[in-house]
Amino acid sequence: MSLTADEVKKIAHLARLGIDEQDVPHYAEDLSGMLELMAAMGAVDSENVPPMAHPLDLHQRLRNDRVTERNEREKFQAIAPQVEAGLYLVPKVIE
Repeated sequence: MSLTADEVKKIAHLARLGIDEQDVPHYAEDLSGMLELMAAMGAVDSENVPPMAHPLDLHQRLRNDRVTERNEREKFQAIAPQVEAGLYLVPKVIE
């Protein structure tokens, strides 16, 4: 699919982008290439391809789950304006 200059201008207007007139052919070529890539990707049979979260088979290194700070809940709740049953009370803002 090849985009015309008028189509590029219309897309730019809808996206609220300012494009110089001299750059329109370059944008038309780039956008047409992207549309062709999407069409080619849509034509590939991906029926038996499992979805992936990441293209590489990597495992995320996680830090040890351990407490590193003191529990100062009582100290902070002592200076809070309103506390009930260990919870901070705030004014209702949504009816």
